Amino acid sequence: MILIADSGASKTDWRVIDNNGAILQHRGTGFNPNYQTAAEMVTELQDNFLLELRGKVETIYYYGAGCTSAKNRAQVEDALRSLYKHAEINVDHDLMAAARATCGHESGISCILGTGSNSCDYDGEFIIDKRPAPGYILGDEGGGAYIGRKFLSDFIHEEMPKKIREKVLDKFSLSNEEIIEHVYQKPFPGRYMASFCRFITENKNEPYCYMLYYNAFQDFFKKHVMKYEAYKKKKVNFVGSIAFYNSDILRNAAYDVDIQVNLVIESPIAGLTLYHQELL
Repeated sequence: MILIADSGASKTDWRVIDNNGAILQHRGTGFNPNYQTAAEMVTELQDNFLLELRGKVETIYYYGAGCTSAKNRAQVEDALRSLYKHAEINVDHDLMAAARATCGHESGISCILGTGSNSCDYDGEFIIDKRPAPGYILGDEGGGAYIGRKFLSDFIHEEMPKKIREKVLDKFSLSNEEIIEHVYQKPFPGRYMASFCRFITENKNEPYCYMLYYNAFQDFFKKHVMKYEAYKKKKVNFVGSIAFYNSDILRNAAYDVDIQVNLVIESPIAGLTLYHQELL
């Protein structure tokens, strides 16, 4: 039995391939070893779906946000080992998940636009180049936290259109004090800021909301895609909810800077399942 996981800051998609080739799927909490200890991840893994697989899983392929360094990968492996003591555990970062899911065995640029953002240049087997991804304070251009941060800043400074502000107050009863508490005092401020993207997407016919996405995508292209060698000649693929639910704006923004957007998918998990099935 094989267990595959694709974990971002907000959610984890799990897929199980059993000995007969049948596939089970589950969605749970997201993990990031940059912000969580192994003990905290162990607590989050106490999920009925995952607990029922103890003693059955032989191999685990875990792809996760924050799993770039050996230290962080070891931390995730320790957490998984607490449940699956005898399984072979392979931990890799979410960029490899995006590359394998969107490019398979072909070359291309693969990007993540979810709660956070990241990108890489992939040769069909290995990641040959990648840009820095310093997180929601210093980076994450084009991601949900980045867009939500701008949205909340505009709310605090009363720099969004009155019509949008009234909608925000009606839907969320938002206050400056509440925003500051969530961002500076409560856990997972990136998730909190990104949570407003659902509202922004629902109102993307409004010029203000449209331009929040458009400008954020342009920032992402400048910081990431446009720094890869011969980027105009390469197919650029995207995974993540921000890219998927706003692919119309993403493609418009890309067209304006001569970038070829190829595949845009919400989650890599289906592509990863196919990738690992081929290796069986």
